[in-house]
Amino acid sequence: MSTRWYPIYRKGNPQLRIFLPNFWMKIVPPQYKLPENIVEFHVSLEMTKYDVRNYLEKIYKINVKDVRTRIALGKFKRAQNGGYIIKEDDYKVAYVVLDKNEKFVFPELFKTDEIDKQERDEKRSIDEMKENYKKYLNKNNKPGIPGWFGI
Repeated sequence: MSTRWYPIYRKGNPQLRIFLPNFWMKIVPPQYKLPENIVEFHVSLEMTKYDVRNYLEKIYKINVKDVRTRIALGKFKRAQNGGYIIKEDDYKVAYVVLDKNEKFVFPELFKTDEIDKQERDEKRSIDEMKENYKKYLNKNNKPGIPGWFGI
C-alpha cells in the first residue's frame, strides 16, 4: 500500500526503485503507568493490529503476544489571532504486549546529561562563591581582624 510516485521504467540495470510503505511508528513514553512488558507506540491511522505485529516481528524480530489499538483524537485549540478553532490531527495508539519475562524500560536519552550539566553548574557557582567569600574575608590588611569588620 503506497501512494508514492516512482520513476518510469528505464532500460538497463539496476532499476532504481525502492518500494516504501506509507506507514510510520513512533515509540513514546507511556502517558499512564503500564506494566513493564507493554510498550506504547503512536502509529499511522492506516496501520492495523496485524501490520504492527508483522512490522515488529519481521523487521526487529520482537516476539509480540498481543496488540491493542485505539484512535486518539487531536486536541482543539483556539487560534490567537483570529479566534477560530484549530483541531490537531488524530493519531492511532498501539499497545504492544510482550512476553511476561521480557521487560521494556523507556530509555532516558537526555535527562541524565541535563542533570549532570545542572549539577556541574551548581557546583561551579558554589565554588566561586566560596572563593569570593575567602577573598572578602582576607581583604583587610589588619592581622587578627576579619575583613568584614573594617567598614
